[in-house]
Amino acid sequence: MLKNDTLIRALLRQPTSYTPVWLMRQAGRYLPEYNATRARAGSFLALAKNPDLATEVTLQPLARFPLDAAIVFSDILTIPDAMGLGLGFAEGEGPRFEHPLREEREIRALTVPDPGRQLRYVIDTVAQVRKALAGSVPVIGFSGSPFTLACYMVEGCGSRDFPTVKAMLRDRPELLHHILEVNCRAVIAYLNAQIEAGAQAVMVFDTWGGTLAEAEYRECSLGYMQRIVEGIRRERDGRRVPSILFTKGGGAWLEAIAASGCDAVSLDWTVDIGAARARVGHRVALQGNLDPEVLLAGPQAVRDGVAAVLASFGRGSGHVFNLGHGVTQHTPPENVAALVEAVHKESRAYH
Repeated sequence: MLKNDTLIRALLRQPTSYTPVWLMRQAGRYLPEYNATRARAGSFLALAKNPDLATEVTLQPLARFPLDAAIVFSDILTIPDAMGLGLGFAEGEGPRFEHPLREEREIRALTVPDPGRQLRYVIDTVAQVRKALAGSVPVIGFSGSPFTLACYMVEGCGSRDFPTVKAMLRDRPELLHHILEVNCRAVIAYLNAQIEAGAQAVMVFDTWGGTLAEAEYRECSLGYMQRIVEGIRRERDGRRVPSILFTKGGGAWLEAIAASGCDAVSLDWTVDIGAARARVGHRVALQGNLDPEVLLAGPQAVRDGVAAVLASFGRGSGHVFNLGHGVTQHTPPENVAALVEAVHKESRAYH
């Protein structure tokens, strides 16, 4: 039994006594203890692929801050790495694939990896985190979206506008949709394996869906995420397993995302959360959405930012406080402490 199920109840739009809070990338380079563990591991990938060390860094922010959830430490690109594309991280450059998908024969040869074999290290991490938490707070599992994974798989690395992917979308749409189809089945299997291992909520990160035009977004991103929501396990141990969808830059499509069947929509910082609530009504919970850059200012600015987001959402349940994207590397840990304290203290007036 969960000792603190505030996050789960908020995601299901059930009454809570305060607004729960967790942060995207809450285990990361802004924490000195994370940097020490990563140095011991030798690299980001070595850290992520060692369940003992990945569990250690997953729990580090909870030792510092009274957060309402743990999110398993991993990366959104684990699936294409398990497909054999050769994931690597160059210092200061971000992720890069050694074998990007450019040839039709390579695309047609893609297969869904077995989570219990090629992604065993993630599944073991989820199980270890769940055991270590001992029911104190829920553990969140996650994956990249099919389209976001495809962006990296085809381009080979991050990009501002992913020209190779978009050329494939227009010149050879059947090839892109084949990648998306395989990715979709892979994400469903991967998230279900995380749920089976102990994840009590799951989130799909659609980092690059917002770069698409509306019709393309609905066809190439949201349509596949809706299939994921339909395909993942919805209950475990007699409790609902809530699903969260996050499209960075997806504010124009909130109604469509809310109609996908997910339990919660995560917002980036470009959307007013009160206006978003008016648009989606009671269909879904909302997660977010303080600008991560606010955490680079002083603690009072952080408290003011928290107050503004809480006031915009207003009274009632169905709000999970988070950032509009991940914690940045140079964030002072004391500002994260100020944020968590302010959310827990100031949100009670709204419940």
